Amino acid sequence: MCGDTVAISLKLQGEVIGQVAFQVQGCMNTVASANAVAELVEGRSIADAWELTPERVIDFLETLPKGHHHCAELAVGALYRALADARGKQREPWRKMYSKSG
Repeated sequence: MCGDTVAISLKLQGEVIGQVAFQVQGCMNTVASANAVAELVEGRSIADAWELTPERVIDFLETLPKGHHHCAELAVGALYRALADARGKQREPWRKMYSKSG
């Protein structure tokens, strides 16, 4: 891997992803991958977002160099972490009051 990082935050409207925000420390290919993830899941259901794959991000971008396909994997992995966090907060909403990120 290259040392890049991606953090994704989701704003939910019920079971729909209303807004995606991301922070990237890395190259333009990682930024493009994170932006593609946001574009592909905003307005979709949480269940649909779980179906997103790095291959879909690579296809969406069309020009991501083969040597940078790991950037799509990194961005999708960050999405999965955000989805898991959102699912946990839905199941145990009381934890939100005690989390560092709110």
